[in-house]
Amino acid sequence: MGILKLENVGYRYKDAVKDDYVFKNINYEFEQGKMYAIKGKSGSGKTTLLSLITGLEKCTEGKVLYEGKDLKKMNLDKYRNTDIGIVFQSYNLLPTFTAMENIILSMDVSKVKVKNKKQKALELMESVGLSEDHAKRRILKLSGGEQQRIAIARSLSYNPKIIIADEPTGNLDKETEGEILKIFKHLAKDENKCIIIVTHSQTVCDEVDYIYELKKE
Repeated sequence: MGILKLENVGYRYKDAVKDDYVFKNINYEFEQGKMYAIKGKSGSGKTTLLSLITGLEKCTEGKVLYEGKDLKKMNLDKYRNTDIGIVFQSYNLLPTFTAMENIILSMDVSKVKVKNKKQKALELMESVGLSEDHAKRRILKLSGGEQQRIAIARSLSYNPKIIIADEPTGNLDKETEGEILKIFKHLAKDENKCIIIVTHSQTVCDEVDYIYELKKE
């Protein structure tokens, strides 16, 4: 059994008519050590599906299971702060903080036990190809590719088993996109993470192990 499983998942907005679903009968399974792409046209429900996987929304029908447990019955704050990491297209970093401070803040929020948070932050930055010099810079002094690397390092700060990435290369050039994909591939193959990427990019789809395509009901 995979680490994450969607069983007959359906979703419709609360004010929608009875049969007006964003999607329904979704059955996806995700395993550690694998990379997945979720693709689909605008309006097919990709962002909504991410909200269900991360526990920000509850499915109208079916179940989202993490390690066999229904998200509806779990402590979702703990789930999001310890089990699942999220990387956004727009990075969602605090611009007034340095790169290192953004990563340390994530450790503080998750309440992960780390003896030396600064050292841990530097190690995480090194793992995504950034130096100590980058650690001291404020976010707006970094390029888009560097900011995305920081966002990935931040998502790793509490060592989650799953990394969810929402269009993580959408704002990047082709060369930088390739570099970011190498990082995700390393996390899947060498660190046994489950990597789930929502994307429009064919380049991303060419690099993953499995592709799930959402289609509007």
